[in-house]
Amino acid sequence: MYAKSGLSAYQQTSKQDAHYADPHRLIQMLMEGFLTRVAQARGAMERGQTADKGVEIGKAISIVEGLRVSLDMERGGELSESLASLYEYMQRRLLEANLHNDISRLEEVAGLMREIKAGWDGIREQATGGHARSGSAPGLQITG
Repeated sequence: MYAKSGLSAYQQTSKQDAHYADPHRLIQMLMEGFLTRVAQARGAMERGQTADKGVEIGKAISIVEGLRVSLDMERGGELSESLASLYEYMQRRLLEANLHNDISRLEEVAGLMREIKAGWDGIREQATGGHARSGSAPGLQITG
């Protein structure tokens, strides 16, 4: 399944890059977009800009949903199941951060995403077979 909801949330700022990205890079872009949205939500929260905070957290939630639905539960097995659960947890924490104006919850989910992204970045060669625009990584199904 194509990560449409997260992709559309991120493409607002990076349409051309997303169009030409290989599946591995597309997921990296979604993760980067998530971290950007969380940072923007934090800034809005600190400035008391409630509407902007809500918009940015909503975009971050959409990106996480896009990542979650991109998981290939059949091929990814336990890893995909663990990531799906973690993504759901992150979405809940984002909702709580929004509701309670809690920067620590934003920091928590940003830290989790940085860890996931570090692992994802580390498998680029394996995921792409050393080639840009190659097939998807094990546990991830992206078609387009």
